[in-house]
Amino acid sequence: MDSAKVKELMVPLPQYALVSEDASLYEAVLALEEAQRRFSPERARHRSILVIDRNNRVVGKVDMWDILRGIEPRYRELGIPGEDPDYSPGSGYISAMLKTYGLWRRPLEDMCGKAGIMNVREIMHPVHEAQYIGENSPVEEAIHQLLMGRHQSLLVTRGDDVVGILRLSDVFEEIGRHIKSSRN
Repeated sequence: MDSAKVKELMVPLPQYALVSEDASLYEAVLALEEAQRRFSPERARHRSILVIDRNNRVVGKVDMWDILRGIEPRYRELGIPGEDPDYSPGSGYISAMLKTYGLWRRPLEDMCGKAGIMNVREIMHPVHEAQYIGENSPVEEAIHQLLMGRHQSLLVTRGDDVVGILRLSDVFEEIGRHIKSSRN
């Protein structure tokens, strides 16, 4: 790569799905749909929603995993692992766990209806220091950070302000362009 900068690949914050920390999960889903509708169809769809506080500062993120775990509240009660890539129980264990703890027993429609009124603060995961990167950082540094943290995205900063989000999908598209151009 020719030392492209993170800001060249990021999605500017106003183009991303944003909700207040007081929003319901229903409002978050609507915000995600609206952001996807406005976003360029040539680019990968958004897969998360950023949560902002009263001062418009990003305080958390809600992704697909968070929403799925949020639909079945017993996952929080049981402390089910989140994003542990090495967690790989066998199918017998999965079936036994579903039965033992009564997971997913109610109809999905009922569970989704209840989850829709849930506050995003209940299911979001707070953003931590390892998920920030400066807008003028080289893309190679961002790739390293994405890999080391197994992140789906990084929040792009200018000073103390979040100005965008660098998604793994955008980095992957850039890598693909470089791979294809190297063959010509």
